[in-house]
Amino acid sequence: MAFHPNLDPEIRAFLERTPFPAFDTANLTPEELPEHRAQINAFLAAAPPADTDVVIEDRHVPGPDGAPDVRVRIYRPAGGGEGRPGLYWIHGGGMIIGTPEIDEAMMIGYVEELGCVAVSVDYRLAPENPHPAPVEDCYAGLVWTAKAAGELGIDPARIAVGGASAGGGLAAATVLLARDRGGPDVAFQLLVCPMLDDRNITPSSHEFTEAVVWDRSANLFGWTALLGDRIGTDDVPPYAAPARATDLAGLPPAFIDVGELEVFRDEDVDYALRLSQAGVSTELHLYPGAFHGFDGMVPDAELSKRARAARLAALKRAYGL
Repeated sequence: MAFHPNLDPEIRAFLERTPFPAFDTANLTPEELPEHRAQINAFLAAAPPADTDVVIEDRHVPGPDGAPDVRVRIYRPAGGGEGRPGLYWIHGGGMIIGTPEIDEAMMIGYVEELGCVAVSVDYRLAPENPHPAPVEDCYAGLVWTAKAAGELGIDPARIAVGGASAGGGLAAATVLLARDRGGPDVAFQLLVCPMLDDRNITPSSHEFTEAVVWDRSANLFGWTALLGDRIGTDDVPPYAAPARATDLAGLPPAFIDVGELEVFRDEDVDYALRLSQAGVSTELHLYPGAFHGFDGMVPDAELSKRARAARLAALKRAYGL
């Protein structure tokens, strides 16, 4: 594919010498998705965990009413301890792929660098499980995490909710649910290139008909899997697409970042501005020359290092470290 002229030169050089399997939805049918999902998940989780003393544990916790239990993957510092910050994490994957294991290295890094306890939720995926199943699983996992904070060694006053891509959108939606249901107190929301708007009407959503990762057609595929024929209609609640929310007051402080060269650019910038206008303290980063998920794909690029450092610094401030 031809690369965008604004692509960061260091990232461009990497892409020119390193092939990367694209998520091609052009000819993908819902029946073929499970096999394709398994292949992508295996690729993304292929790297073994770094050599670490972080203790990793899987649990199955109560799901939404009438729904199956939810698996959460817990990451704790060796030696335990009490009153640690908590990071409740939601993986990405366009609502249709992904597992907690794809973010294993990231979770281990946060636990090692922040001394926090991380809980990563394995929510049900679309289209087999359309809205509201994914966000309700995420909310159920958050409720359990807050209730189990003492057992996990988490300070309940320092729980951040975060996620990337679809996980960032689900994180924003989970925080909205927590506010509206009087649910767990959330101290901070870390929204990494979040997937927020099913309408696909912004300039950036039309601009990137081709992209290194997650172009317009992939985005339409993911939203359709989640919403079916409701996509783009008036029958979509903010808990499915947080960009639909008209009342953002009373939400916890937020961090949002996004690349210049991705479909989510405009919806993320708009959401950050509306959070600020609603009185929510918000930090926004728009990375020049960056595409969706650039920091995971080209982790040694200087731009990627800057992005990871900004997220880490934001969590440190939120946790009072």
